[in-house]
Amino acid sequence: MMPEARTETPSPDFTGAPEENREWVVLERDGYRFPPGLRLNLPLYLSRRFFRVGNPILLFEHLASTYGRMAHYRIGPSDIVLVNEPEFVREILIHQAQHFIKERTQRRMRILLGDGLITSEGEMHRRQRRIAAPAFHRQRIQAYSELMVERAAAMREAWQPGTEIDVAAEMMRLSLQVVARTLFAQEVTPEIESISHEVNAIMKLYNFLIALPKAEDYLHWPIPGLMRFRRARKRLDTVVHRMIAEHRASGEDKGDLLSMLMRSQDAEGDHSGMTDEQLRDEVMTIFLAGYETVANALTWTWMLLGQNPEAEKKLHVELDEVLAGRLPTLEDIPRLHYTEMVLSESMRLYPPAWAMGRQATVDVEIGPYKLPAGTFFFFSQYLIQRNPEHFPHPLHFEPERFTPEQKAGRSKFVYFPFGAGNRQCIGESFAWMEMILVLATLAQHWRLRLVSGQSFEVQPKITLRPKHGIRVFAEPRAC
Repeated sequence: MMPEARTETPSPDFTGAPEENREWVVLERDGYRFPPGLRLNLPLYLSRRFFRVGNPILLFEHLASTYGRMAHYRIGPSDIVLVNEPEFVREILIHQAQHFIKERTQRRMRILLGDGLITSEGEMHRRQRRIAAPAFHRQRIQAYSELMVERAAAMREAWQPGTEIDVAAEMMRLSLQVVARTLFAQEVTPEIESISHEVNAIMKLYNFLIALPKAEDYLHWPIPGLMRFRRARKRLDTVVHRMIAEHRASGEDKGDLLSMLMRSQDAEGDHSGMTDEQLRDEVMTIFLAGYETVANALTWTWMLLGQNPEAEKKLHVELDEVLAGRLPTLEDIPRLHYTEMVLSESMRLYPPAWAMGRQATVDVEIGPYKLPAGTFFFFSQYLIQRNPEHFPHPLHFEPERFTPEQKAGRSKFVYFPFGAGNRQCIGESFAWMEMILVLATLAQHWRLRLVSGQSFEVQPKITLRPKHGIRVFAEPRAC
């Protein structure tokens, strides 16, 4: 049956002007009702400025500003819906969660991460989460606070006044040191350097892997990109499995996350633990999540502080008053209110996990629309957290948006940098602790002045990276 094109008068809930004839095109097809959206298949818009392979944020921004709360487009035979309404996101992640699985691009990450917490589904995900949960218990991760401060203090002592540094590279280096100690109870050895190198090599292939249809079916084909991926993954697996074997052979609890994962059992199931292959998948997941996301969040925070000297001054006042010249400790975190607000506002503007997706397994109704099984749904924290309906003057950096009073007045799904629902990031407390302690330690002694003339461009891969790094001059400050 041919789709029937209909027009619909924009409601006050929608913003922006539609791209064609100033009217929304709503499709009714085979008994389904789709949101307004693009008339043509997406590849036919390749010459348009809003469609650039490798930067879906441009497309999402165009769809959100043009069509509002929900927008529809097609890639080949697939129906795709961008959701830009917090209550519809709640519907997908909470109220109808049983009707959705992770969408294709996130499932594609399985070829790197296996069946870790990010990629597994259903009972497998629930079991892995139950086993992993004790490793991220608050009392367990508190033991890592001194280590985080120690690493950050060593970095601040190594910086030299007036030296130009790429703070993105520095935060990656620091985050790697923390994850090496907390995950493996090691310093950054050549083996851990090799894990970082191979992960970065795979990240460069990410857009290729996502764009290649059914890449997982062609992994053994002699395609150059897939050949590079296979080599990188093989080297990764060799290193990680060797570290797991060494941990098992020692029989020792080293106080790290890997030791905890090895000893944890499924208390609600058959009381078994993880196999070596499951441990490998979780190690890779924790490594990527704990390394990339924290480093990127801190990097964007330094950029924003450099652009907003008044906020930077308030941060320094709080650090001087609370810490009085000494290093921060875990007990200081509840008193570092403005430090936490700075990081919260930074992740509003530049969320490391910048988008999520689901695929419907049955026909679903979302708002006024009925969508068929198989429809893909995307929603972007990057877009929703910049919506002026929820955050007036959304591009302004205003940490005061995150006072307790302001937070209490907002819906959960207006701001969700760590995800939401039963798949909310298990390491959220760990990440907050690390970010607050690292920012406090470094900002206590240094201002980072942005080098003039550079451009700050986002690079949306698995995480939201700065495409060209962030170059700064280190300027010492007196506490």
